[in-house]
Amino acid sequence: MTGLAVKAGSRPPWLGLGAAVWVQASAGTSSAFALYSHALKVALGADQSQIALLGVACNVGDSLGLLPGVVCNKLHPALLLLVAAASGFLGYGATWFAVSGIAPALPYWLIWIALCVASNSGAWMSTAALVTNMRNFPLSRGAVAGILKGYSGLSAAVYTAIYTGALHGSAANLLIFLTLGVATVCLLAMYFVRPCEPSLVENSSERVHFLFVQISSALLGVYLVAATTLDRFVTLAPALNYSLLAIMVILILAPIAIPVKMTLFRSNRRKGSSAADNEHTEPFILPSSIEPNLGNIEDEDPADIDVLLAEGEGAVKQKRKKPRRGEDFRFREALLKADFWLLFGVFFIGVGSGVTVLNNLAQIGIAAGSADTTIAVSLFSLGNFFGRLGGGAVSDYLVRSRTIPRTVLIVGTQLVMIINYLVFALGLYPTLYISVGILGICYGVHFSVMVSTSSELFGLKQFGKIYNFILLANPLGALVFSSLAGYIYDLEAAKQHSAGAVRGSENVTVCYGPSCFRLTFCVLSGMACLGTLLGVVLTVRIRPVYQKLYGGGQPRSSGH
Repeated sequence: MTGLAVKAGSRPPWLGLGAAVWVQASAGTSSAFALYSHALKVALGADQSQIALLGVACNVGDSLGLLPGVVCNKLHPALLLLVAAASGFLGYGATWFAVSGIAPALPYWLIWIALCVASNSGAWMSTAALVTNMRNFPLSRGAVAGILKGYSGLSAAVYTAIYTGALHGSAANLLIFLTLGVATVCLLAMYFVRPCEPSLVENSSERVHFLFVQISSALLGVYLVAATTLDRFVTLAPALNYSLLAIMVILILAPIAIPVKMTLFRSNRRKGSSAADNEHTEPFILPSSIEPNLGNIEDEDPADIDVLLAEGEGAVKQKRKKPRRGEDFRFREALLKADFWLLFGVFFIGVGSGVTVLNNLAQIGIAAGSADTTIAVSLFSLGNFFGRLGGGAVSDYLVRSRTIPRTVLIVGTQLVMIINYLVFALGLYPTLYISVGILGICYGVHFSVMVSTSSELFGLKQFGKIYNFILLANPLGALVFSSLAGYIYDLEAAKQHSAGAVRGSENVTVCYGPSCFRLTFCVLSGMACLGTLLGVVLTVRIRPVYQKLYGGGQPRSSGH
């Protein structure tokens, strides 16, 4: 973040990470679409193809991060959060008017734009939180990406718990909560999410702190699913509902305990392990990478030295050397690399197909015989969280201990998705929740691996642009696959209706049985086969890069 004031000290990065956790837990509003999609369908009198496109609008807005990716290098993160607050307030406010019936009926195209603007708040929030913290913790990118993207994956479970526990299952109440809640979180986090002086040495206390955040986030995920399931099967008193929500808030606040502990025990930390760790930790920029460039200066030809001096004085224009993978790339340079498009293609298939299932989860559940989708949404969110968190932690272990590219995890998840989509195609109620949870894990792994891999291959200098461009694969995949799913669903629903099937209780044509989504899931399974092939090619191509970067167990490129 060129030109921005950097906060010094060891505590501000952790305070910023704690605030970023709140930002990310609020940023995944697009994943809550399934909770109010049916209410939108009734309010607009829309068919499934139209509702699927509204889901795509959420994905488009959530993934339109090129603008925040460009300005994150020039503006303070607080300004990005301010834009997020405004877009969430305006977009979800307009959608609330449509569902609540307070305003006259709004046209379909206006609701599409409103959802796109509303979910775009997530792109501004994620860019501010992720880019800032990746730079504040340059040696722990996998852990940071896994934690922050993990909390973003938990958004659906957080909103589901609030939806069932405090909002009494009202879609209109949920939308007004999103209108006010997202803006409030952004405004409160503006002071804390800020660029800080990065630590370029790794110590044991930092590893313990990351482990604490990972454990607390895992407890939060399990707790959210347990609380949602309990509320589904047991009628809870209002006081107990609010107590469960209070525990959820405390668990989300858990990472703040790290800067609090560093404040209370500051003197012990200075005297203890930190100094010892610094003596034995390999520095981020290795002396060996500098010495070879200095050792032969005396052997240079005088004419070459004159040219170098002229370049330094501006008399001769220097030609920029093309970066190699693992160094800092400009955005346009990254676009010319085959590895960039392979990563984009794998992400397009894995995340695009996964978000298609998420957007149609309400209708998939009804087709399989489940009228309530809250548990399915929570299970997807939990799996998504563990996929993102585990993807960051496991890929960190693979690259540091075995120099195996992170993308090998994507290959594994694509193989699982091939089988999982075929199980979905059976349309059986007993396998629905298991399949949803497994898909959530696979979906989450793609996010954490993509974030870390793109930063390692193309550097952190223009990471915001590169990351947000690859993120566009999400809505593009959702558009292609959701359009297919909605078209097939409407055809099957029309067949059942013409054969005498009864319409839904809100006079909306509903499809029942495995045939509603069978062909869609078979296509998605075939696409996962293609994704597996692309992932294998990418992994083989970038293996030498990881051997260079992590050959000694530590990052060896100073370009980051």
